Amino acid sequence: MEKPIFTNRSLARLIGPLILEQLLAVTIGMADTIMVTGVGEHAVSAISLVDAINILLIQIFSALATGGAVVASQYLGARETDRACDTAKQLVWSTTLIAAAIGFAAAVWNGPILHGIYGALEPSVMENARAYLLISAISYPFLALYNAGAALYRSMGNSRISLVISLIMNIVNVAGNALLIFVFNMGVTGAALASLASRVLAAVIVTKLICHKSNPIHVNRLFHFEWNGDILRRILRIGVPNGMENGIFQVGKLIVSNLIATLGTSVIAANAIGNTVSGLVCVPGNAIGLAMITVVGQCVGAHAIREAQVNVKKLMLFTYACMIVLNVCLFFCAAPVVALFDLSDLATELSIELLRQYAVFTAIFWPMAFPFANALRAAGDAQFTMWTSIASMAVVRVGLSYLFILGPMDMGIFGVWFAMYADWIVRIAFFLPRYLKGKWKTMSAV
Repeated sequence: MEKPIFTNRSLARLIGPLILEQLLAVTIGMADTIMVTGVGEHAVSAISLVDAINILLIQIFSALATGGAVVASQYLGARETDRACDTAKQLVWSTTLIAAAIGFAAAVWNGPILHGIYGALEPSVMENARAYLLISAISYPFLALYNAGAALYRSMGNSRISLVISLIMNIVNVAGNALLIFVFNMGVTGAALASLASRVLAAVIVTKLICHKSNPIHVNRLFHFEWNGDILRRILRIGVPNGMENGIFQVGKLIVSNLIATLGTSVIAANAIGNTVSGLVCVPGNAIGLAMITVVGQCVGAHAIREAQVNVKKLMLFTYACMIVLNVCLFFCAAPVVALFDLSDLATELSIELLRQYAVFTAIFWPMAFPFANALRAAGDAQFTMWTSIASMAVVRVGLSYLFILGPMDMGIFGVWFAMYADWIVRIAFFLPRYLKGKWKTMSAV
């Protein structure tokens, strides 16, 4: 009997650090939000609005990192390590250059970007939002470098490295927040500077490590750029659809955020808290989604399709077990969790209700709408997931948000969240049949 590529033990070694890493990643945003609440709801609202833009821009080069990870995983599965190393170099250079261009544009035109997306905001919210976006933009190239390095380590099945670096990032971020917000009274600017410092340090560490030749996948002669059109096209064939999918997804969220911005500062703050806390319960699912790329990618590269199917089933069962446990806890602990934030009575009440509803829908639908889709992407079926996600976001999530808020039902902020749940259900209706039909088995990226 042929030895499996991934045993249960190796899956556990991959997933365990990824869960911890994702938990740490979520706490960066949560630490900013919690520690800045003392400045006022205008600061919380500013960070929430800019984070929606940040995620949109970050998703573009994060998608390239995913494309590189898929290609590198498949080359590693096929035992073509030289091609995998060439993929690593193309990935590092392309993501950094794209992120630098995006960061430059966001830094120079931060005011017009915010005005164009959100229109007229309260002056205090706009002032804080501009400061936060400017400093965030400077961090984009460093965050791109970190994402690329972490993705390459995951493609090798090594998730411990990115976990350790993520831990360092969080320590620097939280310590920086404490110093700059509470000692130097820098408010939103202090929170942004702390995040910037943590991302610069992470980029330096992971880039140095990924150049070490002891890694199966490593970057040779980092500062000597070599164009490899064939490999770059393979990366882009996965990364561009994934980037478009994630980008349109965030554009849809921005459009919805624009709608939320008209509902008042308390509602914006409640939505921000809901998004921040809800991210915690999705940590295991997001981690398993990342593991899915490594596992399915290597199995497809080695033409071990049966093993890929078995591992997808294992990973999804584990995802559901984690999500059910965490969301039951969230449902019953929503009130004390929201109490951690210094909010008005209205914002507190809205946040609690949003989180309780979210717990129910997430436990049932979210795993099949998001982590499961990575099985298709890792096999090379990225265009299908792109078009499905774009159509569902535009028609269901955005369309129903406007209908539920501006229509006769007048559901307020709850309309936005119910439109999101409907979007998840539509995605499942397309992704599951696509997987079961098996076309992905013949769509290798290499």
